[in-house]
Amino acid sequence: MVPNPALINAVEQLGYRVTVGDVATQAGLNVAIAEQGLLALASDAGGHLQVAETGDLVYRFPENLRGILRSRSLKLRLQETWQRIWRVLFYLIRISFGTILIASIVIILLAIVALAIAASGNRDEDDRGGGGGMVFMPRFSTWDLFWIYDFGGEPRRRDRSERDGKPEMNFFESVFSFLFGDGNPNADLDERRWRAIGNVIQANGGAVVAEQIAPYVDDLGADPEEEDYMLPVLLRFNGTPEVSPSGELVYRFPELQVRAATPTRTLGNLSASYLKEEHWLFSRAESGQLVMAAGLGILNFVGALVLGGMLGDGAIAAELGGFIGFVSAIYGVLLVYGIAFLAVPALRFLWLKGYNAKVESRNRSRQERAHSFQTNAQSPKIQGKLAFAQQFAETQTIAEDDLAYTTETDLSTQELENPDRVDAEWRRRLESGSSN
Repeated sequence: MVPNPALINAVEQLGYRVTVGDVATQAGLNVAIAEQGLLALASDAGGHLQVAETGDLVYRFPENLRGILRSRSLKLRLQETWQRIWRVLFYLIRISFGTILIASIVIILLAIVALAIAASGNRDEDDRGGGGGMVFMPRFSTWDLFWIYDFGGEPRRRDRSERDGKPEMNFFESVFSFLFGDGNPNADLDERRWRAIGNVIQANGGAVVAEQIAPYVDDLGADPEEEDYMLPVLLRFNGTPEVSPSGELVYRFPELQVRAATPTRTLGNLSASYLKEEHWLFSRAESGQLVMAAGLGILNFVGALVLGGMLGDGAIAAELGGFIGFVSAIYGVLLVYGIAFLAVPALRFLWLKGYNAKVESRNRSRQERAHSFQTNAQSPKIQGKLAFAQQFAETQTIAEDDLAYTTETDLSTQELENPDRVDAEWRRRLESGSSN
């Protein structure tokens, strides 16, 4: 079984010494999934369990975690190999649309020129041998091809200082971006949502009120006062509701109250006051590249219409045969491609306009909830709920000195190294037994 990539990333970001709550918060994972994943990862990668005197578990992993997993898992190696192959294949797919556009324009223009020459020759046989048949062709060199494809750099984003003024995308990449955009900017929205909610819970000692979570939720339900939107949060982070004497609800998350402490730990910054969706951009290509792509698309479409008029009923193509016959056979494909090249971005632009309005509406709604909580934080109702939540707030940091047992060393060795702790544990048990 290949480990969850989000779980591995979380372990690395947290310094290879983690609790279940740390990983669930950092990766936005369900607590149960994080726990099962950590146990499996510890088994696969030779990790160790550390048990605190309180009974809480800490997982310690070797810092060459990925290397160990890669050496032990053929499936993981194949997966990483496929990812590298797919990056190359996807790059080829991206540049293919621009290549097809250029090829279509060249075919159409050559066919128009050939038909024009043939028509001119039919009108005046003498003009065939003269200079009237010369056709102007634009200068093109192999250097232009290298510039267009930008073979000097990888198909990735580069800092402008490193690019020395070159565009972020080569021309062929910009054609794909003009047609289809650059992907969903909110593909990780759910991950960001749960990570933000986990950070809010941990920042408040593992006990929160519903109003603190509302700015990160899309739908509050028919009646926000019933706080049904907290149910998925309770399920994901294994929380429990607590009822105050006045009947108000607060929510406690014990697993998120336990943290591991290491010098290399780098917790993410506390999330923004509300979950913000990114607007979909039409394209990340530069304006000049978009103008060029649109201009070539128009040229291709107009050229296809002109070519269709010159081909007529197909009699000329049948008479000339050869290249013109081939062009006549694929003319329908050329025309459809010319129409689609302009229609797809136009329809996408209209769709983005409507979808971004919905994104803005959701962002505004979540922002208003955050503002409402900040505005009403001093009200008696909210103050009462926050005060009650503070009764359950707790943050327990498990340091190396707090351990009762670790699988890193033999149990007898640990007892010899910590005789005072062993004696204290025996006294505690004897006192507990005598009191019973």
